[in-house]
Amino acid sequence: MTATIDYLTSLFTRFNDDYFDGKLPLPHLRLSRAKTRLGTFSCRKKKTWRGWRIDNPTISISTYYDMTERQIQNVMLHEMIHYAIALSGVKDTSAHGVVFRGMMDNLNRKYGWEISIRQNTREWETTSKLKVRQRLILAMRLKPNRCFLTVVSPKHYSQLNSRLSLVPELVEYRWFTSSDAYFADFPVVRTMRLRRVDEETYLRFSSSETGLRH
Repeated sequence: MTATIDYLTSLFTRFNDDYFDGKLPLPHLRLSRAKTRLGTFSCRKKKTWRGWRIDNPTISISTYYDMTERQIQNVMLHEMIHYAIALSGVKDTSAHGVVFRGMMDNLNRKYGWEISIRQNTREWETTSKLKVRQRLILAMRLKPNRCFLTVVSPKHYSQLNSRLSLVPELVEYRWFTSSDAYFADFPVVRTMRLRRVDEETYLRFSSSETGLRH
């Protein structure tokens, strides 16, 4: 999933009401392409006769990785904790000190979130790769009316293709390539390991994508 400003605004509004008593003014919300930071909070502190205040609060969420909706939500909550601490004027022991960890642990324990200090993104797919990565897809319909899609290793195309005519319940099959993110979580197979899909999904891909029909 790729975050949008509208989506981040709806998240902030919802979480502000649910977990921060609606006390956080809407900050500037931005999208970034940061690789090492999934989210950031920044502001300027200004001293007034009443004390310190913060100006220009900004929360940025990275779109570099193809995060799930849940992951984006956890990142947003992480940055909102930073915002709440800055707004309160409380001085924490460090950037992710006692105060931060206390608020984080409370949200995780009480509401089931998975907010963390660090996130290992080594195995994460990037959005740029998802847009250009072409996958070899085999679409198959078997009797009585069962539909399947699978992502096949290109090196094993010839081997699998030669075996398809031996499948007794085969009605039709089709090879095509696709860069659609729908296939991102499919395993790349070397054997005929099929994933069953509904008729609508099968037709959406097998009818719209260019390829070889049999």
